[in-house]
Amino acid sequence: MSGTHSDCIFCRIVAGELPSNKVYEDDDLLAFHDIRPAAPVHLLVIPKLHLQSLAQARPEHEAMLGKIMLRCAELARAQGLNDGFRTIINTGPIGCQEVPHLHAHILGGPEPLGAMLPSQLHLKR
Repeated sequence: MSGTHSDCIFCRIVAGELPSNKVYEDDDLLAFHDIRPAAPVHLLVIPKLHLQSLAQARPEHEAMLGKIMLRCAELARAQGLNDGFRTIINTGPIGCQEVPHLHAHILGGPEPLGAMLPSQLHLKR
């Protein structure tokens, strides 16, 4: 669940094997534009350490998770999202996680983003 994985697209971006439109990088994190943006601003913030999803996070990942959240706020402000933005961490297949490497989405733009989930989605009881 840690290190890097040669079959992980985000690990390959971290390693420089695949290109990205990078907006931020430090020793622990990398942030770049999503290749399929769902909003005028759509960034991804990933840890350089491979962690499959938030479900695999443990107490030793606490500082990294906090750093991701703080960096999301800083990057949103840097993108001019001063009136608000959405931060999403999809987890696992039910949560619609497409890449099995923990990542946070930052979404925003000049207009409200709309509903978080489709209105026809209801919990089955």
